[in-house]
Amino acid sequence: MAFPHRLPLACVIGLLAAVVSTGMLGGALYYQYVKGLAPCEMCHWQRWPHIAAIVVGLLAFASFAQPRLAATFAGLAITALAVTSAIGVFHAGVELHWWQGPQTCTGTIPRGLSADELKKYLFGARMVRCDDIVWSLWGISMAGWNAILSGVLALALALGLAGGTGARR
Repeated sequence: MAFPHRLPLACVIGLLAAVVSTGMLGGALYYQYVKGLAPCEMCHWQRWPHIAAIVVGLLAFASFAQPRLAATFAGLAITALAVTSAIGVFHAGVELHWWQGPQTCTGTIPRGLSADELKKYLFGARMVRCDDIVWSLWGISMAGWNAILSGVLALALALGLAGGTGARR
């Protein structure tokens, strides 16, 4: 099948979700491996929806011959962006001490550990705390930026997908 001169809107939306998620994930990996900022557990949680947005966004783009399938994949990419945004809001709230995060990354010791488990917990691998802001721009942490950018993009793409013209759908 020949590549159409004009792509369905869902294909463009999927590609945009994939490209932006690739950039955001690439930025996180750059700061991890080049700048030496070790990610915490919740940072890793935020990466998985970006990976999902990349995969289903590219599937939406590749489904140009089947606009309904492309729209389904684009919707899934938008959902993944909304999920990473929600995780980013939660993480930013933990960093700002608005609420507690998981015990595994906020420095609190879980209750009910045996002496052997406590020893392993205390002397295990270095823990990267989720409630410390290790990088910020204009007072907003990386988790906060992920929440803002992913949330705005998810909203804009959802509005575009819902209100797209019939010719480009």
